[in-house]
Amino acid sequence: MTVLAHRTDTVTRDALAVLQPGFEGTTAPAWLLRQVAEGLTAVGLFGRNITSPEQLAALTAQLRAERGEVLVAIDEEGGDVTRLEARGGSSFPGNLALGVVDDTGLTRAVAHELGLRLAECGVNLNWAPSADVNSNPDNPVIGVRSFGADTHLAARHTAAYVEGLQAAGVAACTKHFPGHGDTNVDSHHALPRIDVDLGTLQARELVPFKAAVAAGTKAVMSAHILVPALDPTRPATLSPQILTGLLRKELGYEGLIVTDGMEMHAIAGTYGIERGSVLAIAAGADAICVGGGLADEATVLRLRDALVAAVREGTLPEERLADAAARVRALAEWTGAARPEARPEGSRAAGIGLTAARRAVAVTGSAAPLTAPYVATLAPVANIAVGDETPWGVAAELAALLPGSACGVYPQGATAADVLAAAGDRTVVAVVRDAHRHPWMTEAVDALVAARPDTVVVEMGLPRAEPRGALYIATHGASRVCGRAAAEVIAGV
Repeated sequence: MTVLAHRTDTVTRDALAVLQPGFEGTTAPAWLLRQVAEGLTAVGLFGRNITSPEQLAALTAQLRAERGEVLVAIDEEGGDVTRLEARGGSSFPGNLALGVVDDTGLTRAVAHELGLRLAECGVNLNWAPSADVNSNPDNPVIGVRSFGADTHLAARHTAAYVEGLQAAGVAACTKHFPGHGDTNVDSHHALPRIDVDLGTLQARELVPFKAAVAAGTKAVMSAHILVPALDPTRPATLSPQILTGLLRKELGYEGLIVTDGMEMHAIAGTYGIERGSVLAIAAGADAICVGGGLADEATVLRLRDALVAAVREGTLPEERLADAAARVRALAEWTGAARPEARPEGSRAAGIGLTAARRAVAVTGSAAPLTAPYVATLAPVANIAVGDETPWGVAAELAALLPGSACGVYPQGATAADVLAAAGDRTVVAVVRDAHRHPWMTEAVDALVAARPDTVVVEMGLPRAEPRGALYIATHGASRVCGRAAAEVIAGV
């Protein structure tokens, strides 16, 4: 009887150890601290949890007062996807901008500085970088989050990013395995599939992940995508063939395998998060990410109990759960022991992000000096990974350089006539994001340029459309520093 009780306690602690839940609030709620004491070894942070570096440092210290070695994870890609600077925009450009520059030393330096800032706040696991090859330009969720469409460019920059981040003592989590680039569906909403043969996967999707493994990435995140050439029935997150057969055995990866958010519809809407979590651990995943939309104790207990019940019923081998929990604890130990390179006094590389953003800007044409332009931001609906709380564009940065500038935001359905009526006699600066994916946006820009040939066009997404306007600027991302770099070109500074 005593042995059984001890065994159950061990299984329960292991079940808690494999969860990476989110939570509400800017301090750790009592339920979270209670579960950390019970065995929870990781938490996930989102923009809702962060107001300042000082507040974040206090939050992570609160967690570590309960358990010294706890993984504090964040989805901080830099660029469009930022949680650290969700309310103001990132101080770093994203992957596409770094890929366009194609200087692996710069990518390593940017990732290192980002890692140092995370480490200073007590964050030690970053769900980044995205190693996806953006082979489908109509991809609604990857786009500028990828280093680019060139496989080998994506591979070398993925490796550089991993090296830079981990040199700061922050574990990298390379995603979304086996590659989310060739999809036209957002897995937050439905289950995407990639219908290519095994040879294409080996030559394209898997190359950056092999580079990440060779660079020593501490974690890999699975994708909620169906890849029939690898497994015709189950998405990668739930597939033994993909997680154990391909990633573990064929690629020789020994680190932590983390799932993408289990509340995403690709899993939750098909399998449910409890069954999905059991299947994921059974397939070879070690950590269950949940909390982008589900962030309460009830969810944690439901998942814990589902895993324990699966072990008791024999549908999840106890050894598999124990192995997964051991990998989580091993990474927590690594982060506790990892010591980032010392940052000499006064060496904070505050300008590295802006430097990179400036290098990534591509300019076509020229414009007469502007004094007080009208900035019209043609705004698509933000995808869930980016979120709608993070500001983007050039209006604020341009107003700082050219006082007297005016601006307006135009959602889907807006026309060039709407913009021209508001602009009056001012020169129009039309700011777009992935115009090639939004016909209404392309139509509005074409009409603006036809009516006002002196229009300046700024593309802050994937620059697939032909340059147009007197001055065309491609920033290759929509972070705050990308906006600043574009504003400097427009203002002629």
